[in-house]
Amino acid sequence: MTVESVRPASPETAGLREPPLAPGAVPVLGHGLKLVRDPLAFMSRLGDHGDVVRLRLGPKTVYAVTTPALTGALALSPDFRIDGPLWESLEGLLGKEGVATANGPRHRRQRRTIQPAFRLDAIPRYGPVMEQEAHALTERWKPGETVDCTSESFRVAVRIAARCLLRGEYMDERAERLSTDLATVFRGMYRRMVVPLGPLYRLPFPANREFNRALADLHLLVDEIVAERRASGQKPDDLLTALLEAKDDNGDPIGEQEIHDQVVAILTPGSETVASTVMWLLQVLAEHPEHAEKVRTEVESVTGGRPVGFEHVRALTHTNNVVVEAMRLRPAVWILTRRAIKDTALGGYRIPAGADIVYSPYAIQRDARSYDRHLEFDPDRWLPERAGEVPKYAMSPFSVGNRKCPSDHFSMAQLTLITAAVSAKYRFEQAGGSDDGTRVGITLRPHDLLLRPTPW
Repeated sequence: MTVESVRPASPETAGLREPPLAPGAVPVLGHGLKLVRDPLAFMSRLGDHGDVVRLRLGPKTVYAVTTPALTGALALSPDFRIDGPLWESLEGLLGKEGVATANGPRHRRQRRTIQPAFRLDAIPRYGPVMEQEAHALTERWKPGETVDCTSESFRVAVRIAARCLLRGEYMDERAERLSTDLATVFRGMYRRMVVPLGPLYRLPFPANREFNRALADLHLLVDEIVAERRASGQKPDDLLTALLEAKDDNGDPIGEQEIHDQVVAILTPGSETVASTVMWLLQVLAEHPEHAEKVRTEVESVTGGRPVGFEHVRALTHTNNVVVEAMRLRPAVWILTRRAIKDTALGGYRIPAGADIVYSPYAIQRDARSYDRHLEFDPDRWLPERAGEVPKYAMSPFSVGNRKCPSDHFSMAQLTLITAAVSAKYRFEQAGGSDDGTRVGITLRPHDLLLRPTPW
């Protein structure tokens, strides 16, 4: 649906202003070309033109929100739902029946099913697996040898998710498959979002064939996981068992497609975002050796020289702040969209029913209006005495409201533990051929980060 095709303004919104049009649109593609060529810079400059601005993406008009207060209002308002270009582009991966893309009663029921696995009091039972995988990561590395941070980050993220939430002892080959497939799928989905030329993506071009192959293999991998659990007859206390035994609103077992989509939503986006964040954390440790040293010193002080464990995570305050600051500057999820379900207002502007809204956590979290020395890596800005200076909603890495990521505590625990484990053992420098520039897709990650670990 295009904004041009929706009904006229309602009496409640007729007197509101229309947002200004962002500069730089070109015929046919509109602002889509800028979003392909340099999306991070483009989104970061939109705030110079207004709190809400209009974009053209092909034939569509999209509304961009640029301030923390309005992104918070957008996330919390019932006038907007999960939908729009991002989610439409993700449906081929996530399906329409999983918790990531569902709305309304289905979403609320699905949240009730999965939430127990991520309650704060449930996280400690995952501690042993997180410890094993974090230390296995460091044990695979050899001093002086080059570490491929992309494959290693995906391996640790996938194995933790699979072993904790799906109770699967998955071999590295599956993590490699997922890593390779996700890189292709998320890159292709970003193109489809910003340049919506639907029929062209069905033509047998090499990039389209590669995208379709990777997407098919992802779904095959999920089918293998579900089939293996059913065949085993086992019912461990994990998220996959909860899904296999879940009931719909009529008290009947949920359908096979919903089970499939839910496992995809558990395994795929979570692994992608955690892995991307691990890559950025490794890049941070190499780029800022002073903070790597401070993390190492903190770990040694807290553990007394013993291997760091899950029980130490809460005491690792600087390590946690390093994780948060890395997520501020390099958020894995850098762009989000919503859709207006009715004529409504946002920041004094009229938003028509059916309109798509886009905002960028990357731009919001780097805005000089919200952060002193906004581009500087400064973990101490998250100390209690300074964190209050950050405006509300200027840092929401797991979103807010009923779309808040249910695995926020789970993700923070593993990220802090991984950072502590690698920093306690190694310092890092970039190896020859490394490219830590930002690769932009649906998520952000380094292009090809190669590090050389050296024992302290």
